[in-house]
Amino acid sequence: MMLNVDQINVFYGAIHALRDVSLTVDEGEIVTLIGANGAGKTTTLRTVSGLLHPASGTIAFRGESITRTPPDRIVRDGIAHSPEGRRIFAEMTVRENLDLGAYGRKDRPAVAQDRDRMLTLFPRLKERLGQMGGTLSGGEQQMLAIARALMAKPKLLLLDEPSLGLAPFLVKDIFRIITEINAAGVSILLVEQNANQALQIAHRAYVMETGRIVLAGPAKEIAASDEVKAAYLGG
Repeated sequence: MMLNVDQINVFYGAIHALRDVSLTVDEGEIVTLIGANGAGKTTTLRTVSGLLHPASGTIAFRGESITRTPPDRIVRDGIAHSPEGRRIFAEMTVRENLDLGAYGRKDRPAVAQDRDRMLTLFPRLKERLGQMGGTLSGGEQQMLAIARALMAKPKLLLLDEPSLGLAPFLVKDIFRIITEINAAGVSILLVEQNANQALQIAHRAYVMETGRIVLAGPAKEIAASDEVKAAYLGG
């Protein structure tokens, strides 16, 4: 098992944001977390990446506890986070944003190779290498956010709302790229408001409501559930 989140409870002050949340991601999987806004999906990713710490419960990555590990060490251990809202550095070029993704790596000669690989995966970024991040379109910024996370050479990629606010043709592009990243050997924990698309590419799924996991199983089974269809798939 690559990631094991076991019974975590997370608070924002007095607000109990996550309640006994447990989930797993196995080697080579795409696992998606779906649910309404405010269900706790982003909080779950932020806790896995060390930006928040659980009040109780444990998180293990490849058999080692990362429950209290600082975020920079978690990146070095092999987990990268592409956050909601992209959070690219607007006043840095595309190249500088990509290089910043590799800040914790010691294998400097391989960084240039990986940058080239990102530009093959995201050809639009190649055309804009010297452009400031803030001048890119929404879709290009999203591609840059994912590419920057991949520059850390993660074993597990946390993706938070990669299709949010994108035109339909770009959404298709982003999901195709996610499957390519996974096929190249990166496991993915995906939070996505486009539940329909997420369930099509995921192996397994968890449904969150008000800080709890209320449903879990193979993505195809979750997609076929009447309850999920009514709540998230417009059926």
